[in-house]
Amino acid sequence: MLARELYRTNPDRVRAALADRRSDAPLDRLLEVDARWRQVLAEVEGLKAERNRGSKQIGQLFAAGRRDEADAAKARMSALGARIAELEAGAARLGEEMAELELVIPNLPHESVPVGPDETANRVERTWGEPPTFDFEPRAHWDLGPGLGILDFERAAKVAGARFAVLWGMGAALERALVTFMLDLHRGRGYEEVYVPFVVNRQALRGTGQIPKFEQDLFHLEGTDYYLVPTAEVPVTNLYAGEILEEAALPKRLCAYTPCFRAEAGSHGRDVRGLIRQHQFDKVELVHLATPERSYEELEMLTASAELVLQRLGLAYRVVTLSTGDMGFAAACTRDLEVWLPGQGCYREISSCSNCEDFQARRMELRFRPTGGGKLRLVHTLNGSGVAVGRTLIAVLENFQQVDGSVVIPEALRPYLDGVERLTPRG
Repeated sequence: MLARELYRTNPDRVRAALADRRSDAPLDRLLEVDARWRQVLAEVEGLKAERNRGSKQIGQLFAAGRRDEADAAKARMSALGARIAELEAGAARLGEEMAELELVIPNLPHESVPVGPDETANRVERTWGEPPTFDFEPRAHWDLGPGLGILDFERAAKVAGARFAVLWGMGAALERALVTFMLDLHRGRGYEEVYVPFVVNRQALRGTGQIPKFEQDLFHLEGTDYYLVPTAEVPVTNLYAGEILEEAALPKRLCAYTPCFRAEAGSHGRDVRGLIRQHQFDKVELVHLATPERSYEELEMLTASAELVLQRLGLAYRVVTLSTGDMGFAAACTRDLEVWLPGQGCYREISSCSNCEDFQARRMELRFRPTGGGKLRLVHTLNGSGVAVGRTLIAVLENFQQVDGSVVIPEALRPYLDGVERLTPRG
């Protein structure tokens, strides 16, 4: 959520940023409602002051024996009171509308973010590793997995429908190995591991920005205030909602595994084949809480932590800064990691690392007390996948496939798989 003083004092800056983001957020309506709300509040204050003066005058008139004048003044004050109540009710309605409008205005891009309409304007920052070459036509994971007997879409459809998957045998073990490998790696870099609920309430989703903007992408538990988590970002970041942290306790760096559940209502049929865009998938999430002065250093560390997962697995990737038209709603700056998938002949996103600055903290009322004293300040929140487990499994299958349909297991994962070095096709 943006600071009110920002859109009040510099609406042109906000309007320009929204144009860069290709956002149709209702800024003009927000400004209109805000102006009217403040006008009504000022009128209420003026009338209350008038009522206070009138009340004193009534007492003086009664004391002077001027009953008729006092009764007339009481009638005026009664009418004034009714008008104040009417205005206060109107102010409350305007305040509610303003609060709702504020929740759908996206964050403003950081000055370093490239301006552009969509992913075509994204900026490649660096690449790591060389995409593997094959002396045969590499296959996509949706062919490799069933051939290995580890990936089953048909049986998943029996119990849940489209865009779910069943992992059998070594496929399930590989998924679990990847989760444990990632958590161990991040814990070794100083992250505190946390196990959080896989169900969250509406307030938590509002805090991190999924509600109201993306409510159609969430799985709501009917008849309750609860939703399945779309990402561990929601429960982990909200652990400190409403709190005041000491500056000395920052930065906080947390990692968590959760399954993620997304309706993908806005995907419009993209990436429906295979494991790329599922309704349920696993992810290890990284969350940083930092002071404003440190938050962009923390973004570099967060991104490096996600990169290290891919480096240890020997997967070629690139780091891309998303353009204004491609960034997420709450982000001020996002660095995507895109892993090379030879079966599809392209780089695909496997992690998004974002600095949300104080956008989420303002919604959550998450602040810190400066060590040197002074006013409480808003924390900067950052989050990123460290990394998406299902897409990592895809990358392992496609990058380490062999001509006979087998897949070599990266050395970093073998200790988590009882030393297994290769997955072989089902006979």
